[in-house]
Amino acid sequence: MTRIVAVLVALLAGMQTAALDPGVSAVFTRYWRFTTSDVADLRKGRVVKHSLETPSGEIAVAGAIRVNAAPSAFVDAVRNIVEFKKNPDVLQIGRFSDPPQLDDMRGLSVDNADFDAASCRVNDCGVRLPADFISRLPGEVDVKAPDAQERAAQWFKQALFSDVNAYWSGTPGRFLSYDDDEKPIRPIDEFNALIKNAPAMGSLSPALRDHLASFPANRMPGAEDLLYWSKEKFGIEPFITVTHVVIACPSESLCLVASKDVYSSRYIDASLALSLTSLDAADARAFYLVYVNQSRSSSLKGRLSGLRKSIAERRARGSLEETLKTLKRRFESR
Repeated sequence: MTRIVAVLVALLAGMQTAALDPGVSAVFTRYWRFTTSDVADLRKGRVVKHSLETPSGEIAVAGAIRVNAAPSAFVDAVRNIVEFKKNPDVLQIGRFSDPPQLDDMRGLSVDNADFDAASCRVNDCGVRLPADFISRLPGEVDVKAPDAQERAAQWFKQALFSDVNAYWSGTPGRFLSYDDDEKPIRPIDEFNALIKNAPAMGSLSPALRDHLASFPANRMPGAEDLLYWSKEKFGIEPFITVTHVVIACPSESLCLVASKDVYSSRYIDASLALSLTSLDAADARAFYLVYVNQSRSSSLKGRLSGLRKSIAERRARGSLEETLKTLKRRFESR
């Protein structure tokens, strides 16, 4: 009997040393559905990941890994977002100034595959744009001119900048609707639905949730904001996206990094990601890196939506595992 008690005590002690920050631990199991066996795998340096239950049209994946490095390594890397995001799937990337400037996108190439002005019509356009912008296009871009694509590229960048500037400043001018298809997409509503389905963020930091939901109206004290654009491989054609990243560290042992899709030219209706670093209570030289991503897409609705969602989730889990392993190698090799 004494031996059994001793074994149980040892097991419990092992679970405690594997536990995350107390504030994170409840979220880890309650909202992100990690198990005690996942925690044990984390202590062994393994990646743990799975899909989360989501409504129609949405996918979510969660993953974590233990990294033998200082937690500041991750946050410092994110601050240098252009270098941090570089990989073969990121074709081009750049950071916006504060406040954003049109010239910040000088490194972005907009080819015919990215934006075909000649074939863009309301309810039938290759990229996400509001109806009023699409309606103006024929009168503002001569698609028969010798430099038609250059003109189209500049027009697209100006349109995108108007959306980005309105978002950052809180002034009128946001893209309220994407009218590239027969069924309009309202990106702000799509994001609000995402954040409503993210109770973990509200539990960890209500101020961060509010910061993202009503930016720039309710800024979180001490939070760092950065905005970047990128052109990335995905699907048949690459897509152009603008992302808002927020860094907040509520304590010395916990940092949160949230990212929000401000604009995507294709595929994604809205996305919300949360990364966190939690100091290993048993070893101050290590931390847990947790990543959760939620995305909404109209392509995940309708006929065969279940099959498409299953394929998307499988790919997302595989990509997440590779990303976490890559970050672990990067930080531990320093």
